Amino acid sequence: HTIGQRQGLGIGGKANHGDAPWYVVDKDLENNVLLVAQGNEHPALFKSILQTGEIFWVSNDPVTSTLRCKAKTRYRQADQDCIEEIYGGVSGVKLGLQNLSSVLATRQAEESRELIRYIFSILYLERKFAANPEMMAVVHSRLEHAQFRADHFSDNIQDACHSISGIYQDTLSKMKFRIKVLGSEEHLQNTKNADVIRALLLAGVRSAFLWRQLKGRRWKLLLQRKQLLQASQKLSRNLDVV
Repeated sequence: HTIGQRQGLGIGGKANHGDAPWYVVDKDLENNVLLVAQGNEHPALFKSILQTGEIFWVSNDPVTSTLRCKAKTRYRQADQDCIEEIYGGVSGVKLGLQNLSSVLATRQAEESRELIRYIFSILYLERKFAANPEMMAVVHSRLEHAQFRADHFSDNIQDACHSISGIYQDTLSKMKFRIKVLGSEEHLQNTKNADVIRALLLAGVRSAFLWRQLKGRRWKLLLQRKQLLQASQKLSRNLDVV
């Protein structure tokens, strides 16, 4: 049986359950149990994310560099962006992996404590942002507009930062909780620097949203530090090899 399957289940004619079809929603292989739900609108049939395992190549040679891809689970479904696509592959987060490894290995250092403050501030801000669907809709719409402008008029990085900075300034920066950025007053008051900072903060909030969709939790950063350090170091070493 496969998830979403409705044929060949041998279920039907149950009293007080109507005529809606039954679907496979999960499998407990250890106990040899098949979990089903009735109706094609049952919540158990819907997921906001899909996490893959090892990739098997059916034609050509395996790709060893950055993989820009989309995915779908049904033939007629529209192609969906993958996490790999969003960041341009693991190589797109190389600097982040290095910083994460440094923080996890030397969290008592002054620079690590400051970075940890930013990390947890962004995670907290993301939760507040996720609880405001109207603001999320505004940000989504304006980001699409900024993407359109970048694709058709100007792909200058400074112009993109200015557009994204305006989105952050008009939305998240007006929330009660704000992230205080420390640094030289001269540098922070520079308009171009301010645009880059706000753009990076919005990118951080988006990454926090994706991280939470992939079952990331703040307590894991505290209680699974060793495992996270090993994983980030392994990914960094693999990038060096490539």
